[in-house]
Amino acid sequence: MTAEQDDRAPAERLLHAALAAGAAEADVIVATASAASVGVAQRALEEAEREETREIGVRVIVETAEGRSQACVAAADLADATIAEMAERAVAMARAAPADPYCGLAPSAALSTVRDAADLDLLDPAMPPDPAALEADALALEDAALAVPGVVQVSQASAGWSRERLWLMQSNGFEGGYARSSASLGLTAIAGAGLGRERDYAFEVRRHRADLPSAAEIGRRAGERTVARLDPQRPPAGHCPVVFDERVAGSLVAHVLGAINGASIARGASWLAEAMGERILPAGLSITEHPHLSRGRASRPFDAEGLATAERALVEDGVLASWVMDLATGRQLGLDSTANARRGLGGPPSPGTGNVRLTQGEGDVAALCRQIGRGLLVTDFLGASINATTGAWSRGAAGFWIERGEIVHPVNEITLAGSLPEMVRTIVPAADADPAKALQVPSLIVEGLTLGA
Repeated sequence: MTAEQDDRAPAERLLHAALAAGAAEADVIVATASAASVGVAQRALEEAEREETREIGVRVIVETAEGRSQACVAAADLADATIAEMAERAVAMARAAPADPYCGLAPSAALSTVRDAADLDLLDPAMPPDPAALEADALALEDAALAVPGVVQVSQASAGWSRERLWLMQSNGFEGGYARSSASLGLTAIAGAGLGRERDYAFEVRRHRADLPSAAEIGRRAGERTVARLDPQRPPAGHCPVVFDERVAGSLVAHVLGAINGASIARGASWLAEAMGERILPAGLSITEHPHLSRGRASRPFDAEGLATAERALVEDGVLASWVMDLATGRQLGLDSTANARRGLGGPPSPGTGNVRLTQGEGDVAALCRQIGRGLLVTDFLGASINATTGAWSRGAAGFWIERGEIVHPVNEITLAGSLPEMVRTIVPAADADPAKALQVPSLIVEGLTLGA
């Protein structure tokens, strides 16, 4: 039996059981996953984990006197008795649930004709690696970090991999699935002593293990980042231009994505609720979604409701062009889904983005520091206070103080505050976005921030 047949059989049984139990519509997801990780410390194996899971989830939609309603049930047992019980329980729960006029599957004519991810190269045929290879990588990470002068300890160096397979079957006729893999290397290093200790990290993940940077490079990077944070000083409080390093710049675009999420718009809880068609970024900058990147971190051929994904602009030339919607939020807003449904096994779909890119500018983070002359370079955020409705923003931060375009000393335990609508209208991007990330955002100059030390 092929992996596809192994997934399809229980999905079909559960779908038929749900319809027989009284569901008007239903969809089923089967998820199979394998994962392993190895951690070392002081050149000794500290932990080794291996996990295998197989789960199934069903969503049913029923018709009642009050209208349509839905419920979801998930289990880790795919036996016939469990499947029968899941179907009966889901239908009973849906009948007792409040009416939801926006729930329901897509019409058959709207479904994706692509049913697998063969063209996206998401599964590494070399997975899983030998456990000894994982341990060797973890040891190489630790050795490289400890070789950096000033590093006194590695809290843990780890290497891991995962592989998952998803199968979606719906009563509207859609069925399809795909597999994807992931490999990772990372560690946290420690430098200094007593109250002057500092820590930083480096972590990399790829769909294919061969695409990872070397363990030596990642370990060295973590060590150098950590040593650079030693002996921080307090910066002057007040207004100043700020550079968000590439490591943290994606968080700013993530706030934009959250604000244009259809669920936030439908609730009226978004600082961009009235901004459709208006300029929210500087001219020339766009935020685009790319769901079909080869080996992409968030690539997928169809969404969790069986709709075809496609490249599109969310913000185009600075102007807000689209919400991020699944079927339910689209119906609530009187619009079509943008094929952005995501779903866990135990809950209904909700909107979410895949691979997202912000338009790149010129130069690197050092060039942005030279451009601002005097100000702050942020490399790490600690905690957050965000008002989703107004866009009021405040975060703890650490990084480096800039004078005459050059780093002069590290800073930590500071607070930055600003307004997201004003912040995103001022950004100036570099050209150093990481193409391996799902959120590909370069380092950014951000104006309008107040620094509290």
